[in-house]
Amino acid sequence: MPAAKILMITGDFTEDYETMVPFQTLLACDYTVHAVCPGKNAGETVATAIHDFEGDQTYSEKRGHNFALNATFASIRAEDYDALVIPGGRAPEYLRLNPDVIKAVQHFFEAGKPVAAICHGAQLLAAAGVLKGRTCSAYPACRPEVELAGGIYADIAINDAVADGNLVTAPAWPAHPSWLRQFMALLDAAALSEANAA
Repeated sequence: MPAAKILMITGDFTEDYETMVPFQTLLACDYTVHAVCPGKNAGETVATAIHDFEGDQTYSEKRGHNFALNATFASIRAEDYDALVIPGGRAPEYLRLNPDVIKAVQHFFEAGKPVAAICHGAQLLAAAGVLKGRTCSAYPACRPEVELAGGIYADIAINDAVADGNLVTAPAWPAHPSWLRQFMALLDAAALSEANAA
């Protein structure tokens, strides 16, 4: 049974850990992952931002790495992918203004394919109109967006994640173990279902 083909939609000042860790972890687990950014091509990079929790009223932000994209947004078709990953950071706030990104996100929900979003990734889900009646975690400052979009905000520990149907969400990068474990369980269940249907 072939491993899932996963699309990661990211952009400049995406959160460093929330991009690098799922990208590398999923590759290490033999999934195919294509990281794309609108307006950029494979081989180009996006700047990352490091968000940390240092006792202030909100996260601190520092410049991170340059993350190399391995696919070109203009060339991909959402229909060719089995699942979607949306990292947090600054990127979702401007990616949600791109109608092609919105259409891509909507495809995964219309098709019932697994979606993993973390932290500010919920901004993109809210803009795509896919949260109505869905339980969704996010960075606490995104709670109003989740609720205004008709979602049920999951007020969970920063190192926890929550699944609702095909959607797995978490508040921030300390949740990576739980978030990625739940997402990979969804990927495996979807692959098994497809194999049984064949």
